[in-house]
Formats: sequence, structure tokens, C-alpha cells
Amino acid sequence: MLSSPILLTGLGTAFTFAMTALGACAVFLIGRKKSGIQGLAMGFAGGVMTAASCWSLLIPSMEMSRNAPWPYWLPAAVGFSCGALFLFALDRILPHTHPSTDVTEGPKTALPKVSLLFLAVTLHNIPEGMSAGLSFSMAGLSGDTSALASAVALAIGLGIQNVPEGAAVALPLLMDGRTRLYAFGLGALSGLPEPVFGLLAAFSVTLIAPLMPWLLAFTAGAMMYVVAEELVPAAHLNEHSDTATLSFAGGFLLMMVLDVALG
Repeated sequence: MLSSPILLTGLGTAFTFAMTALGACAVFLIGRKKSGIQGLAMGFAGGVMTAASCWSLLIPSMEMSRNAPWPYWLPAAVGFSCGALFLFALDRILPHTHPSTDVTEGPKTALPKVSLLFLAVTLHNIPEGMSAGLSFSMAGLSGDTSALASAVALAIGLGIQNVPEGAAVALPLLMDGRTRLYAFGLGALSGLPEPVFGLLAAFSVTLIAPLMPWLLAFTAGAMMYVVAEELVPAAHLNEHSDTATLSFAGGFLLMMVLDVALG
């Protein structure tokens, strides 16, 4: 037995949360002018999340369903669709705005932009926390070192993408005139759903073990919705869209190598 699922999940999601806070530290290092750095960071994050969805979530989902009475690809297909539709529904139900735009989406609200921005990124961190919790729980319950290596690879990938995500929350707040400390605090707190929902998934994993292939694919679908809805558009909002595309490819390549090499 490697360790308890709760302990492994706590350590893994503490790392991803710390990386979000690290990204929010960008407010102490740069000025208040907008630059192309955010677009490059968003492209890189999108590539990391796309690769993580494939190698750390969808492929394990299909492998776990090899001996099931239904086609092995069915849980991956259904779970992925439900995850994407779930975030689509939340985007319609909850008022929010994105770091790259001033336009409010969802129902009309009197909430200030800072609250809407925080809500959007916080919402999108939920599936990431669930994916980490499920991965580390599987490793803890099985005692399989390769499963632990795969979970570590996922945590590293999520942590890498959380650096620009933390900056994506904090930097617009700084540019809007907020203090550096305030912007850092909101940027760091946007990563809190990862340990919270990761631990919730770990606590309930023994009850939902038969649903694991479906849930892994669900989190993959939710993550890919974030990539298509948030990260890719944000990466191409400036004149450096070609370098943002290369950044996406670089993030994908790094996460793929990490997952294959460690897993």
C-alpha cells in the first residue's frame, strides 16, 4: 500500500494550489501594462490540459472498462459528453466574466467585475481538483506505483497550467487598479477548489469506484470545455497568435512526455 488516498490527494492538490499562488505572484514582478505574456501562458495551459485529458483521464477510463459488459469506449464517450454539458449548463446558470473580456455572461447581475472574474476561474478549477482526487485515490487504493506515477504526472501538469491561471486572475485585477496584495490574494484563492473538490472525490472514491471510468471521462470533458471556452480564445486575443499556438503545442508536448515517461 503506497499511502492513504486522502493523504496522497491532499499532498497532490496542495501542490497544484501552491502553483496557482505562484502564478498570482506575477503581480509583484511586472508592471500594470498588458503584454503578450498572458496569451502565451493561456496557450501553454490549454495544451497541458488537453494532453492531461487524453493521457491521464480518457485513456485510463477506457482501460478500466476493458472487461465491462458494454463497449470499452462507452464510459469515455458518455462521461466526456456529460462533463462538457455540465460546464456548459453552469456557464448559462451562473453570471460570470472571463479574464480576457469585460462582457458578462449568464444571467444579469449587479456583481462587480472582480467577483464575476473570480467566480469564472474558481468554477473552472473544480474539474481539475476532481481529476487529481480521482487519480491519487486510484493510486492509493490499488498500491500500484505506475498509477501513482500517472497521478503525479497529472498533478505536475495541472500545477504547470495553474501558474498562468493564477496570473490570469491576478493580472487583470492589477491592471484595473487593485492593489498588488489584493490581486495576489484573489488569484491565489481561485485555486482553492482544487484541494476542496479533490479531497471530496477522495473521501467518496470507495463509494463511487464502479463509476470511476465514467467520472474520469466526466472530468476530461469538463476540462476540455474550459480549454475551448476560456484558454484558447484568451491565447489568441493579441497579435502574437502564432506564438500562442506554438505555446499550446509546447504545453501539450510537455504534458504528454511527463505522463508517458512517469506513467
